[in-house]
Amino acid sequence: MLLFDSNRPIASPALAPNEPERDSRQTEQIELAIGLVNNMPDGALKATERQFARLLGTAAPPHVRIRFHCFSLPSISRSPAAQTHVARTYADIAELRRLSLDGLIVTGAEPIAEDLHDEPYWPELTALIDWATTNTRSTIWSCLAAHAAVLHIDGIARRRLSGKCSGIYDCAKVADDQMTRNIRRPLKVSHSRFNTVDEQDLASRGYQILTRSNDVGVDIFTRDLPSRFVFFQGHPEYDALSLQREYMRDIARYLSGERNEYPKIPVSYFDPQTEDVLRRFEVRATQRRDPTLAAELPGLRLRPDLAAGAAATLLFSNWVGGLARSAATSQA
Repeated sequence: MLLFDSNRPIASPALAPNEPERDSRQTEQIELAIGLVNNMPDGALKATERQFARLLGTAAPPHVRIRFHCFSLPSISRSPAAQTHVARTYADIAELRRLSLDGLIVTGAEPIAEDLHDEPYWPELTALIDWATTNTRSTIWSCLAAHAAVLHIDGIARRRLSGKCSGIYDCAKVADDQMTRNIRRPLKVSHSRFNTVDEQDLASRGYQILTRSNDVGVDIFTRDLPSRFVFFQGHPEYDALSLQREYMRDIARYLSGERNEYPKIPVSYFDPQTEDVLRRFEVRATQRRDPTLAAELPGLRLRPDLAAGAAATLLFSNWVGGLARSAATSQA
């Protein structure tokens, strides 16, 4: 059950990473407070809320009730419409310190500066990282937020890729962990990023690599602090159309002159016929950069084997299950 309302105290922020499974016949009700700090750009703001709310609702077993709180960093630039939505439906970020959260999810934001230290939200984000270290059982850091957290905690700097990493990639399990329970085949995970962190840098500073892709490197990794930090370089929460929306946005930005390079087609995402259409359209677009061209794109078809949401459902079931077992242990 997922509830959008008030909080409750927790006994301890610690989340044991590999607690034994509790008896599946248990009937006691467990209540978890989980927060989402949604820093995604305006076009993805509401979709991100829906994606995580749906995942948490699906992940919660019958005996677990989740109270869900939404926040956003005030320094994220927003349109007037998005500002109104945040003001009406999100809690003030200042309330976060008053709440006692079991789990926290922090999304990335659209990058503005080359150096994360120069992002306008850097002071707020690092304060949030410090708070989450001792005030949650576990926190998930997604994409740019993951890069920011490892930079702040251990000085691990991301590096720029030669081009945007965008597409669906097979990410294989490489370590046994509560987050990788029941993973028996590679997960199909959406990645959408311009930067990456090096696996050797992570391993040398005590991070555990859980999943990786032969094509794009590290996918999920963890760090056990007073809170258990889980890092996603990808976006398992993306729905089937998320990458399409980003790709169309990037085409529109190219046609309007907001970006210099034409975007690459997301890997293993559109069906072959659609890829052919998109390649022909790219030739026209690069010959004549006209914003009105975007209206001439026909309907786009995705590959039939995307398995959208399957990876996220499994991962979030494991994460919520770990939070519930930790809460039950602290209440015993």
